[in-house]
Amino acid sequence: MNGDAVTDSGIWFRVEASSAASAVRRAAERLGDQVELGQSRTADLAIVAAELTSNLVKHADDGVLLLRPVRRAGRAGVELIAIDAGPGMADLTVSSRDGHSTTGTLGIGLGAIVRQASWFDGYSLPGRGTVLAVQVWPGEAAQPSWAGALSRPLTGETVSGDGYAVRVAEGRHQVLVSDGLGHGPLAAAATDAALAAFRDAPAGPPAVVVSHLHRAMSYTRGAALAVAELAPAAGMLHYAGLGNISGVIVEGDGKRRGLVSLPGIAGHQRPTVREYAYPFGPGARLVMHSDGVVDRWRLTDYPGLAERSPLVMAATLLRDAGVRRDDACVLVARSWA
Repeated sequence: MNGDAVTDSGIWFRVEASSAASAVRRAAERLGDQVELGQSRTADLAIVAAELTSNLVKHADDGVLLLRPVRRAGRAGVELIAIDAGPGMADLTVSSRDGHSTTGTLGIGLGAIVRQASWFDGYSLPGRGTVLAVQVWPGEAAQPSWAGALSRPLTGETVSGDGYAVRVAEGRHQVLVSDGLGHGPLAAAATDAALAAFRDAPAGPPAVVVSHLHRAMSYTRGAALAVAELAPAAGMLHYAGLGNISGVIVEGDGKRRGLVSLPGIAGHQRPTVREYAYPFGPGARLVMHSDGVVDRWRLTDYPGLAERSPLVMAATLLRDAGVRRDDACVLVARSWA
């Protein structure tokens, strides 16, 4: 990205100098007011934003920060995700304690973030970098989600043609990843139509939902997309896709199982929609991503990442496998049984 990119999923800030801190803090305070965090929690949010930005400036390479609203069960909070490409930390837990420092500073930055946050998670690997995810809620923190995702536009664009959505419809836990054809506003409009249709679709298995999306998107340029439904009580995952959305089940031992998507463009032609079922055990993770993410990643290269939240896992894969010449989206979901 050149500069900061504003998307429907939030605002991406490229953090290259200390001057970015004031812009991030002001944006966080505005968002806190919009979601009605309250004066005290908005002040806490400002501290978190300032400390995350300061850490990126002082200690990180290629630092970026995503600021966005987060909603659960009719409540709203604010989420910040800081991502960098190094140098990384050998023990993030130790680095989060007040007084610990690796650069001669006071070492209170991460400790302050953890104290002000309603929810905090992170992952760091020496030589690879660090991902920190923070949520600030009014009152009690919301339950962590079983799915997490990020999307970003290609360098030079202000909107992304890639997007995602998560829903629970009559007990069906479903996720969607969409890649609108091309780039820019028309691609984003196609994906926006897919996301809206997905949220409003009648409860049904993935093949039925994909067919609904196809009909609802006929006025757009179309999109590659896939819908997955997690059924951990039955130990199964159901999947239906059109086009080049990649879907992978990663087992607890790191083994990967690719998921089948059929050729086609949702919103155009008369695509064949078919649903497939796969075993999905307690330790499994579902990873879905657009073609703006190369498929060379292996979870075994990231010790301990599978135990982190789906959001932190998705952010780590987006950092290392996402390409800058295309829109990119990664979604991760886990079993909760």
